[in-house]
Parts: sequence; C-alpha cells; structure tokens
Amino acid sequence: MDLLDGLNPQQREAVIWGHGPALVLAGPGSGKTRVLTHRVAYLVREVGVGARNVLAVTFTNKAAREMKERLVRLLGAECEALAIGTFHAICARILRREGALLGYSPSYTIYDEDDQQAVIKRVIKELNLDEKIYRPGAMLSVISRAKNDLIGPDALTPRSYREEIVARIYRRYQQALRESNAMDFDDLLTNTVLLWEQYPDVLERYRRRYSHVLVDEFQDTNAAQYVLLKQLAGGHRNLFVVADEDQSIYSWRGADFRNIQRFREDFPEAPVILLERNYRSMQTILDVANAVISHNYHRTPKRLFTDRGQGGVVILHEAYDEQEEGQYVVAEIQRLMSEGVQPGDCAVMYRTNAQSRAVEEAFVRAGMRYKLVGATRFYQRREIKDVLAYLRIVYNPADSASLNRVINVPPRGLGAQTVAALFAWAGEQGVSVWDALHMLREADQGGDVAHPIAPRAVKPLLSFLTLWEGLVEDSKGLDAASMLSLILERTEYRAYLDDGTEEGRDRWDNVMELLNVASQYRDMDDSLGMFLQEVALVADVDELDEQPNVPVLLTLHMAKGLEFPVVFILGLEEGILPHARSSDSLEELEEERRLFYVGITRAKDRLYLLRAFRRATYGRSAIAEPSQFLRDIPRELTSNKRRTWTPRPSVSAFQAQPAAQAPRREEERHARPSALAFAAGDRVLHPVFGEGTVVKSELIADDEQVTVDFHAKGVKTLLARFAKLQKVR
Repeated sequence: MDLLDGLNPQQREAVIWGHGPALVLAGPGSGKTRVLTHRVAYLVREVGVGARNVLAVTFTNKAAREMKERLVRLLGAECEALAIGTFHAICARILRREGALLGYSPSYTIYDEDDQQAVIKRVIKELNLDEKIYRPGAMLSVISRAKNDLIGPDALTPRSYREEIVARIYRRYQQALRESNAMDFDDLLTNTVLLWEQYPDVLERYRRRYSHVLVDEFQDTNAAQYVLLKQLAGGHRNLFVVADEDQSIYSWRGADFRNIQRFREDFPEAPVILLERNYRSMQTILDVANAVISHNYHRTPKRLFTDRGQGGVVILHEAYDEQEEGQYVVAEIQRLMSEGVQPGDCAVMYRTNAQSRAVEEAFVRAGMRYKLVGATRFYQRREIKDVLAYLRIVYNPADSASLNRVINVPPRGLGAQTVAALFAWAGEQGVSVWDALHMLREADQGGDVAHPIAPRAVKPLLSFLTLWEGLVEDSKGLDAASMLSLILERTEYRAYLDDGTEEGRDRWDNVMELLNVASQYRDMDDSLGMFLQEVALVADVDELDEQPNVPVLLTLHMAKGLEFPVVFILGLEEGILPHARSSDSLEELEEERRLFYVGITRAKDRLYLLRAFRRATYGRSAIAEPSQFLRDIPRELTSNKRRTWTPRPSVSAFQAQPAAQAPRREEERHARPSALAFAAGDRVLHPVFGEGTVVKSELIADDEQVTVDFHAKGVKTLLARFAKLQKVR
C-alpha cells in the first residue's frame, strides 16, 4: 500500500515530516485523523521506527478506537504493539506499573464523579463545615482546577478565610483518597507528572520507550497534560501535534488553547503546516464559517475551501418564539424527508440543554421519533423530576412515590433507614405518610402514639411536615408557575442545585425552562392540575425506542467531532449564543464564537440558523436581541426567512399551534423592560405573606426582583411577575 496515495500536498507534507517537533493546524473536516494514522504508519513502515516506540494520544475512547481500526488496515498485526489511548488511560497504565514509587499499590481504585462526591461530603462533615456554604460540587470544581494547574493543597496561597478553609478541604480530600488507595481522574495526570519529576530515571525509561509522540486535539490540553508531553518529549523532541485554535471550546474543564503558543515557544524549530482543504462541507457553509471565525483575534489565519461545490445558501430563519422555532425545525425535516433526505441525516443543535424542551415537544406533537445525545430527556432530568415531585405532593399529599423522592431533597439529615421506617410504619397503620407525619407530631407533643422513628430523626421530619403543610395551604388560589416559584424559594432549591459549576448552572437553567412551561398555564382553571397532567402525558409519550435513523438533538459542545448532512442551530440570540456569561470577557466571547463555528462546520450539505423574535426567560416572554454573530455573516450567503408574527394568546405548551402571520409593530421590535414598579419604602400587600415594606427592587434577568420585609413572615425575595404584589396607599 502506498501510504501517500490520495493525500493532498499539505497532508503529505505532514505525514512525511522527519524527526523533531511539528505543529499541524487542521481545520474542521480537513482529514486530520487520516494524517495522524498515515503519519504513524509512515514512521513504522518507511522510517523504521518500532511500533512499540510510538505513542498516539487522543481525548476520547471513541477516537482511540477509530485510530486503531484505521491502523489495523494500514499496518496489520504490527498495530498491536502501538500505544494508542487517551491521556487518562495511558497515565493509568503507567501508574499501575510505577505507582508504588508514590505510595500506591497496583490495585488502586479510580474514583468517578459519584465517588468523589461521597468523599468530599464526608470530608466536609468531618471538618464540621456547612455544606450550604462549602458546597461539595463547588469544592470539587476548585480542587479540579488546582490539579489541572499542577497546584497541590500545600501550594495554595489562601487570600481569605474561605480560601484557607478550601485548602483544608483539598488537603483532607487528598488524604482520604490516599487512605483508600484511590485516585480521581485529575490525579492520574498530576501523579504521572510528579512521578517523572521525582524519578528522572523512570522518565528516561519512558522517553526511550516512546521515541515518537503524536497528539490529537492538542488545543484541548490543560496545563498538566502539556507539562506531561514536554517531559516525555524533552529528550528526543519528536512531538507531533495536531490542533485547531478555532475549535477550542472546553476552557470550562481546564483546556487552554494557548498551549499552542506555548508549544511554538518551547519548540521554535517546529514547522507549522496548515490543513485548509475541507472534505466535508459545501463552500457556502465554509464561507459562513470563515466569516464568523475571522472576528476572533487569538488564532492563526486560515481559510477553509472545498472541491465539493458552492452549494445552496444558508437558511436564516426567525421564528416568533421557542415553540414556533421547534415547530419550524420539525416541519422542515418533514419537508426534507419528502425530498428523500433520511431523518437520521438531520441534527438539531443548541447552546444549553434547557433549549431541547421546546423542540422535543414539537417532535412529540408531530409523532416523530428523535434521539437526544449526551443528555437525559428533559422531563427525565433529575432536577426536573425533583421539582415536579414537589408540585405533585402539594397537589396530592397522598402521592407517596413523589414524597419518597424529595423528603430528603435538599438534604435534611434524614437517612435512608429513617425514611424506610417512616414509610413502613405508615403502611402498617394503613395511612398515608402525610397522616403518619401528623401522628408523629401528636406523639412528639405528648400524645399516646407509639412509633419506630429514632429520636434524632423526629425534629427534621416534623420540620419537613411544617414546610409541606405551608406549601399545601399556600397553593390554594396560586397558578402552576407561582406555586413552582414558591417551592423553589421555600426549599432553597437553587442553593442546593447551583453549586457554581457549569453543570450546576445548566441544571438551574433547566428548572427555569420548566418555569417557562408552567407560566403558560397561568390563566387556566385548575392551573396546577392541568400542568401536571399534561407534563405526565408528554413524559409518557417521550419514552421512545432507540432508532438509528432519527433526527439527533444535541448541544454544540457534544457536536464536536461529528458531522451531518443537515444541521439546524437554534437560539442565535444575545444571552443564549453568545451566552450571557460571556458578556464581560473577550476570552469567553471568543470561545462562544468558536462554539458557533464548531456547529456551523458540522454541516455537510444544508445549514439552518434559527432565532426567535421572543423567548421565555425565567417564566417571562421578552423580545430577544439577535446574536451579534449573525452580523458577521455576509448577506449574500444567506436566504433570510424572517417572518412577521403577531403575539398569540397564552395556550398550553403542548397544544400550541403556529401563530397567524401579521405585520410586526415597529415599537414591539425595540421594546425594552419597563421601569421598576416598586421602590424601597413602598408598602405592599401579598396574598400569602400579608403587608410588608419594600427593602429594595432590582432588574434581574428581565424581571423585577423585589425584596420585602413582611413583618409577620420575615424578609422575602420575590419575582414581581409571580408575586401579585399590590401597593398599599
């Protein structure tokens, strides 16, 4: 086999590069996997490097499997001697052999996320700290960032009392791992770096073993991974890396695309080879991608081109709201299917998981199957099931299944044994748990009631009963959205859910998306009952069989490395893409642009860019501002399918029909949130809390957040759109 056959000149240049470092900047769809595999085969077949002396590092097991499969075809049995794997897998193998030097036995355990959570919670409890202040997820996030930067607990320099406590948690966490002969995923990297720092003879042995190191997706390396590669290639300098600054989208998990610049500084002799020829997309799609990414400063200029042809224009479509956005996607997929496009050729991409809700419902209403990639279906997500369970026990206090889910959520110090004993006792008495808790209160107040509950568990159970009773009482007359808002406030669910991590923020966004749905039932009779009934029906219908040939729904982060003939990108609005969290940082804004670029370059034949004229945020529909990224796209590359709409009456999210077309008023296009309705000192009346005095009022996420001192009920922070506050003259 001619290993250079079919390679373009730039690919050939990369494959036949001799000894020493090399940097290959490979645009999306430019055949980088082909270059890497042919480079490995060339080293073995043509240069004479032993297969056992080649190390190829990837970021996913899937990529490693694909590389190995290709190399089997190129090298046959010789491929078995190659070392191919992810950073973590390769480091784990090294530490199995050498970990004793650092005090670990070969049987060490690798802790996953759940294991880490259990350890950190135990540590926080041991140190007599409050989990609400030192939240486990947030603490693990801080520890992970420190490890990625190769900063151990003793190297931290606390600048405040809180940081001193964090350092103590980090130190004790590491001790706990040691005591269990365990490492977390970050430890696999940091301990390998430490091993090679402390034992140069071991490092030298691995340098001799792996005389040629090749790295895929180099832009996604963190500080620890870069140091690891520098250590390994420090002697022979045969470090061949493939990267693309324009596809660096994982800074939130430690990736640093600036490692490309560090590589150039540390290996100045390395040639820079550009792979710009794209084998995936039509030229119009590439022109859109080039136009968008060219506005980023921190990148090496390159321009993607293809021989596939110009292709049609990119469709730019404006829907009225997120429901219409989902309906348009489904209708367009159905139209494409009538033209012979396979449903599995279509992908629907979005910035946050919460955006899947409206489009999922559109697929369900149309009776179309779909596949959700990288996430649980909206109504099956933990946080959604939690808050729905609260709503259900308020609506039906006899609902024991929902109660079992939330009786200790957020944590109230109730162990599984206590909960089991309570439910068993209720069953023995032939009453609901609601009634059993009232019997427990009677016993606590001196009544002649025998029960199996341990004394230490009585107080938290009765405290929960008081919370539950208050919610049931206050639910009378409240609509679904107002009730949900009240539950979130009373249970302090946000503090429990949003621990400061990306996952925590995403989970809270999902809860806010549920609030958007609930707000559409505000004017219905039996608002809460109707909402729970229709959500239950959608959740039942949504349990779809796995089908390979169905449209795929996924986040833009999950789309990296994939390709589809037809791509829809939703939510091109300020605050969504780019995300609101990027508004104050040029670096974060550039990463949002790279994320959009990744989405664009997943499309092979057709690309749809969608935005909504209005979008519900935190339960309130407001006019959405088009994404600034749309201004980067030359008009001649798009067919603007903007439509004019008239607002429709509020209806069930599961019965929504396309709104009638009508001219849009110019003043509605440019509407902005009105002035604050309440000011400090105003006397107000609340239907549940009674009279109070406004302490402060501010605009939060397009709604007015009012802090009120209710003299009988204490200080409450409310959202004006739900609170039904009235000024008292």
